[in-house]
Amino acid sequence: MAGGDDLKLLGAWPSPFVTRVKLALALKGLSYEDVEEDLYKKSELLLKSNPVHKKIPVLIHNGAPVCESMIIVQYIDEVFAGTGPSLLPADPYERAVARFWVPYVDDKLVAPWRQWLRGKTEEEKSEGKKQAFAAVEVLEGALRECSKGGGFFGGDSVGLVDVALGGVLSWMKVTEVLSGDKIFDAAKTPLLAAWVERFSGLDAAMAALPDVGRLLEFAKAREAAAAAGSLSDSRD
Repeated sequence: MAGGDDLKLLGAWPSPFVTRVKLALALKGLSYEDVEEDLYKKSELLLKSNPVHKKIPVLIHNGAPVCESMIIVQYIDEVFAGTGPSLLPADPYERAVARFWVPYVDDKLVAPWRQWLRGKTEEEKSEGKKQAFAAVEVLEGALRECSKGGGFFGGDSVGLVDVALGGVLSWMKVTEVLSGDKIFDAAKTPLLAAWVERFSGLDAAMAALPDVGRLLEFAKAREAAAAAGSLSDSRD
C-alpha cells in the first residue's frame, strides 16, 4: 500500500469497467481490498458510496468514494503521481487528445458492442456489430497517430486510452468466440492486432484481465438466463 493509503474497490469480476480500475491499480503497483459485489443484491456500502447511480466500480480511498471507471483511473493517476508510470502525458495538448479518445471508446465501440451482444432483434444486433467494426477501424488510425511509432496509445508506455480499451479486451475475445468474427483482425487493423498481443502480455494486464474461459462460461450462462427472461440489465 502506497504511503499507508487505504484503498477498497467495489466491483464485480466480469465488469470491463471494473477491469479498467484494476489495470490502473496494477500499473501503479498499488495494493487494495477487492470487494466483490452482488449486483442483484447490492450492498449498503455500494449504495451509500454511489447514491446517484448505485453502480460499480467505486474506489474508496481513505474512506472517500470515487465513482465512474475512467474518473477513477484519472484519480489514481493524479493522487499516486509519484508511483509507477504516468497514465496521462505531461503535455496539455496530448492530455486533451487522450481524453478525447476515451469517450470515443465508450460511445462508439463499447455501446454498439453491447447492442451487438444484447440487441432484442437481429437487426439491432447487426447494426451494433456494424458500428463496432467501424469504430475499430477509426481506433486503428487513432493508435497510429497517438503512438508516434511506440507500441501503445500512450506512446512507448501504457496511457489512458490503453486502459480504456484494455478493460474490454477479455470481453472482445469472448465475443470473437461467440460470434466467429475477428474484431481485431491483423489483415484489416494490423496495428491494433499487434497492440492486443502487446497489451495482453503486460504483467498488469495478466493480473487484471478476467480469464477469457471463465468469462465465456459467464457469458453463456447470462445468455441462457436472458433467453429464459430471468435476467435484467445491471450495468456496470
